[in-house]
Amino acid sequence: MAAYSRRTRAMQARLKKTVVLVGLMGAGKTAVGKALATMLRVPFRDSDAAIVEAANMSIAEIFARDGEPFFRRKESQVIERLLDSTPSVLSTGGGAFMQPDTREMVTRKGVSVWLDADLPLLWSRVRHKDTRPLLRTANPFETLSELYSARAPIYALADLSVTARPRFSIEDTAAEVCEALKSRPDVLEFPK
Repeated sequence: MAAYSRRTRAMQARLKKTVVLVGLMGAGKTAVGKALATMLRVPFRDSDAAIVEAANMSIAEIFARDGEPFFRRKESQVIERLLDSTPSVLSTGGGAFMQPDTREMVTRKGVSVWLDADLPLLWSRVRHKDTRPLLRTANPFETLSELYSARAPIYALADLSVTARPRFSIEDTAAEVCEALKSRPDVLEFPK
């Protein structure tokens, strides 16, 4: 019942800045982002999808053809364009927040929310997918573990943090994000 009440209240809130979901692949940024956007009645945007649409090729193809540095520059440009449009919920690729310029831009123009999922949960969500270019290695679990160790301290710099739990539904996690956003009246305004 409490989650339902939180969702109903979220639908009455007004989003004043874009909420940018950050975290490692498998954290739930896209699924939770869509649910959160529905709760807040705002558009959902996905920076990876916008890049794929603009380039007319997959992320893996961009990495293979142009390399990661090129991809990160384009990713930052796309994120800036999305931040400059109407307030929304924005899901970013796992490496986007690792770039200092992108991280600063997100903090200045929006609010970053780290979906903090532990390594076992991340692995359970990505181990059967072949769409992750960074996991195309001889030992994908070891690669994911190294990424987790390297990136978690940077993700911890996000404006807000919400723990993704295996027992939570997508909607429950979205409600937790909405609850965290209550601490930011510059981002989310509730009716009196």
